[in-house]
Amino acid sequence: MPTTARTAPSATTTGVTLRPAAGAAGAPGSSGFWVVGAVLVLLMLSSSVPSALYVLYQQEWGLSSGMITVVFALYAVTVLAGLLLFGSLSDTLGRRPVLAAGLVLAIVAMGLFAAAQGLGLLLAARAVQGLAVGLATGAMGAALLELAPRSRPALGAQVNSAGPTVGIGLGGIGAGLLVQYAPAPTVLTYVLLVGAFAVCLVGVARMAESAPGRAAGGAAGAPGVAGAPGVAGVAGAPGVAGGRFKLAPHRIHIPAAVRGRFAVLILTIVAVWSVGGFYLSLGPHLALSLLESTNYLVGGATVALLAGAATAAQLLLGRTEALRTAVLGLLGLLGGLALVLLALGLRSAPVFLVATAVLGAGWGAAFLGSFRALSALAEPAHRGELTAAVYVFAYLAMSVPAVLAGLLTNIHGLHRTSVGFMATVAAVCALALLATLRLAARNRTEGSTA
Repeated sequence: MPTTARTAPSATTTGVTLRPAAGAAGAPGSSGFWVVGAVLVLLMLSSSVPSALYVLYQQEWGLSSGMITVVFALYAVTVLAGLLLFGSLSDTLGRRPVLAAGLVLAIVAMGLFAAAQGLGLLLAARAVQGLAVGLATGAMGAALLELAPRSRPALGAQVNSAGPTVGIGLGGIGAGLLVQYAPAPTVLTYVLLVGAFAVCLVGVARMAESAPGRAAGGAAGAPGVAGAPGVAGVAGAPGVAGGRFKLAPHRIHIPAAVRGRFAVLILTIVAVWSVGGFYLSLGPHLALSLLESTNYLVGGATVALLAGAATAAQLLLGRTEALRTAVLGLLGLLGGLALVLLALGLRSAPVFLVATAVLGAGWGAAFLGSFRALSALAEPAHRGELTAAVYVFAYLAMSVPAVLAGLLTNIHGLHRTSVGFMATVAAVCALALLATLRLAARNRTEGSTA
């Protein structure tokens, strides 16, 4: 899933000197960076675990494909809500308490999953899980940048980018193994995750606070900020004014000067996360159908293959210019979608697996390139607002098409719905490719870079 990457604030503000926390700002030997990296991977891992279990839920509880996609979409919607409401909370309260709160919510969600015997608790668990991820995302993104080792300053951005796909891949394959070979997989899987989250919670409690002015958990105006008054919240973000905590949602704003370029690049985001939403909700079921298999590991392996190929592409193209990366990704998406359509026409499992790998590589590259190009459109003071707008489109693209596909599956069947879905996304990719190529040509003409 997408993550928030923040520019680490400077160590000084006007008239205020910040004393960095021990181990903050990438202090050599700091373990906090790896703790936060583990939290990121584990949260993303847990978010993909239900995808491997959906087929089992359908069989045991008689759920339709439409209801499965509703369960999936609820997660995306609640992540978005958490991002918009709490995305900047760690700037006010510090990274550690926000990460700790996110981990506590994640533990609650795992407990609800383990106790679920039907649709009601499954929906509740997915909603709490989404809020946990949305709450923690901003703190994770900022902390990874602030705690990156001084010898490898780019490592924070790399973990921010690759962590989600690594987690999604590990979650898919791990849950698939447990479902196929372990007893009571709908309980054991989540019990193991409760233990893992508890270990991470201990690590977060012991790590140094990295937020400027929050050393040793100090509040604004307390030790950690020399002579600073209370910190007023940024417009549209949580803040403290006059000693009182104030919560307000992010503003969703796209500067007028960049709206044309934003519209071009957002087409790629929509295509990327439409594919991701489909694979994470109905992909395992489609794989089992094409492979004519009853081995649940196949479903998890499909998600892992998609995410693994995405991670490899992101690592390979990490230093490639943003628009060029987006173009390469869109070509990969088009090639992967064409192969998926061929696999569905031939009902060929081997072609489907190759298609998933190609599609995953395109998915990772297209998201990396378009997100980097989008993040460069706004001035630093407005980057949070523009990033929030990107997330709105990403999570809507992740959830709404998946729900529609699930509902249409109940009417037309999985095979015909998949063909129609992939053909539609291919058309969006082709439009995005043409628009991105025109944008790149215009940038070259103007002598600018994205």
